[in-house]
Amino acid sequence: MKVLIVSDTHGRHAGIEEAIEREYPFQKLIHLGDAEGYEEYIAELAECPIEIVAGNNDFFSDLPDEKIIFIEDFCALITHGHAYGVSMGYQNIRNEGRVRGVDAVMFGHTHRPLLEEDDDLILLNPGSLSYPRQRGRQRSYIVMEKERGKKPTFEIRYLDD
Repeated sequence: MKVLIVSDTHGRHAGIEEAIEREYPFQKLIHLGDAEGYEEYIAELAECPIEIVAGNNDFFSDLPDEKIIFIEDFCALITHGHAYGVSMGYQNIRNEGRVRGVDAVMFGHTHRPLLEEDDDLILLNPGSLSYPRQRGRQRSYIVMEKERGKKPTFEIRYLDD
């Protein structure tokens, strides 16, 4: 199963349209917040099941702040991350993932890609497809590949290569 993981599109569609075109076909799309009212548009673009949570800029959204999802036997907490202070560090969100017993915590908010894999927890942030903030400011996303019964793999990919 191929999963496209994105965040922080902020109502700008060029990046997500390009990522979807590049990675098609995939079986699931995960958006980690700050879609800014365009969740239906994104769902139509994806043409597959979508999981999405609210970000700090999704002011009038009915989206949940976080969810626990399963991708086959792999369990992930998805959240935007602002409620865990991820701009100041990852200890709070790491602790939350361990307390909840998930395999991964997926979050956005910082607009910087991150992939940290420990023995007991994976932290990942796809960065932003609209307003990247890391050195080089490349628009980024993550592709997850999950084969039944095997550990998933993750790769940060950039649109601006």
